[in-house]
Order: sequence, then C-alpha cells, then structure tokens
Amino acid sequence: MRISTTNAYETAISQLQKRQASLTDAQERLTSGKRVMRASDDPASAAVAERALAAQQRSEAQLRALGASRNAMQLSESALGDAGELVAQARELLVAAGNGSYTDRDRASLAEAIRGLRNDLLAVANRQDGAGRYLFGGQGANTPPLVDGPGGVSYAGTDGQLVAAGGTATPLSVDGRSAWLEAADPANPGSTVSLFDAMDRVVEGLSTPGRPAADIAATVSQGLGEFDIAADQLASWRSRAGESLNRIEGLEQRVSQARLDAQTERSEAEDLDLLAAISEFQNKQTGYDAALKTYSIVQRLSLFEYIR
Repeated sequence: MRISTTNAYETAISQLQKRQASLTDAQERLTSGKRVMRASDDPASAAVAERALAAQQRSEAQLRALGASRNAMQLSESALGDAGELVAQARELLVAAGNGSYTDRDRASLAEAIRGLRNDLLAVANRQDGAGRYLFGGQGANTPPLVDGPGGVSYAGTDGQLVAAGGTATPLSVDGRSAWLEAADPANPGSTVSLFDAMDRVVEGLSTPGRPAADIAATVSQGLGEFDIAADQLASWRSRAGESLNRIEGLEQRVSQARLDAQTERSEAEDLDLLAAISEFQNKQTGYDAALKTYSIVQRLSLFEYIR
C-alpha cells in the first residue's frame, strides 16, 4: 500500500488540530474552574447542578424575606420598648397629679407634659421601617395608620399582620389597632381600652380647673388603671415581636444550611478538580509539543527536500 505525501501531511495536520482543540478545551476548563460548562459535557451532572442552583436561589430568596421580617420585628420591638418607657413616664406624672397639695396650675402643667408624651407615643405608633412600610400598619397602609382627629386617635390601617412571602410566613408588621387601641380590660370582659383615649381623658381631667378633690382622685385612679392595661398590651406585643425574632433566627440558620448544602452539591457536580486538571493540561501540552516536533521532522522527509 502506498501512502502519498499529501495524505500524510493532511492526516498529521488533522491530528494536530484535534490536539490543539483538546488543549484549548482543557485550558478553558482550567481557567473557569468548571468541569461542566455545557449540558453536553455531562448531561447527568449538568442536571444535578441545575437542580442545586434552583435550590440555592430559592434559599437566597427565603433569606431575603427573612431578613426583611427580622428588620421589621427588630424595629417593632424597639418601638414598643420606647412606647413602654413613655407610658411609664406618663404614669409617674399622673401619680404626681394625685398630690392633694397641688394647685390647678400645677395639675395643668402635668397635663401638658402628659399631652406631650401622648404626641410622642403617636409618633412611635406611626414609625416606618427602612422600606417606607409602617411598622403598625397591619396588613398594609399607605398613610400613617394611627390618625389623630377631633374624636381622638383612630386606626386607618388594615387589621392583621403583613407577612413575608418566602417559604415559612413571617411577620413584616404589627396589628396597630390591637396594640394601641384595643387592649382588653380584665375588669370589664368584652370592653377594650385605647391608650390615646385614656391619655386624652387624663389630660382633660387635669386641665379642668376648680374640680373637687374626689373627682381628681377618680381621674387619677381610672387613668392609672387604664395606663397599666395599655402598658401590659404593649408589653405583650413586644414579647410577640421577640418570639418572632427568635423564630426568624432559627429559620435563617436552617435556610442558610440548606443554601450551603445546595452550593456544595452544585460544586461537586460541576466544579473542576484543579490538581487533576493541571496534570491533564500539562500532559496534553506535552503531547501537542511532541506532535509539532514530529510533524516538523516528517515534513523534511519530502522528496523535494532531497532534490533541493
């Protein structure tokens, strides 16, 4: 069998091109750090990596939702703590107003201080989170949920709680009506106490001059009772916010672990073994260099080289 020079050259060039393509492919994988860059490289591993990526993205979405919920509950817990301190200050002023030696002017001064605390409480009740969402807006409110009007403070939000949509439902807000305006009165089953109405009655009672001592004592006694009921309600919601924070923390740990597991699974499916890849690249590079040298030697065996 006779092999022509042209055929030998074409065969050698074809093999060189294959070796060069293989070397380029190995270099590309080594540079990217990925063993599976296309589904055709390893369909089974590519499918595993795709499922792991989807699980990782779901976990990241859940973590973002949990982060928003945690931020809202931290701010709500802080706001309710501030409210509790303001109610305690108002209670101290009301206790002082019961002093029988105080004049109408003294009590009017205390009433003005309580009115200031009442306005501070209203500002706390209308606090927002960093995203412009009202902490006590219930299931949603585009404007401040607690509105001060001629008849007192009313609720303009939607009753209930807004929750984050991502895996397990976690709260993004607090039911402002329940927290501020509808504290259950244990002494009168079925009736509720509004913190702001209670403060308004106290301010009005202490600001009215010429009232008998018995009426003033009744105002102070009733006000203290209602302040305590409202304070207990705020403390109860603060406890709920703390419980939600603990629950969110546990969920974040579990979801973070799930994300890490998905990342590990994806890495095992598509990432490159660098040591093995470097060794393979060096072998292919050596083989390609040898093929080039062999081709250059064979090329010089042409009859034309002898004639020349």
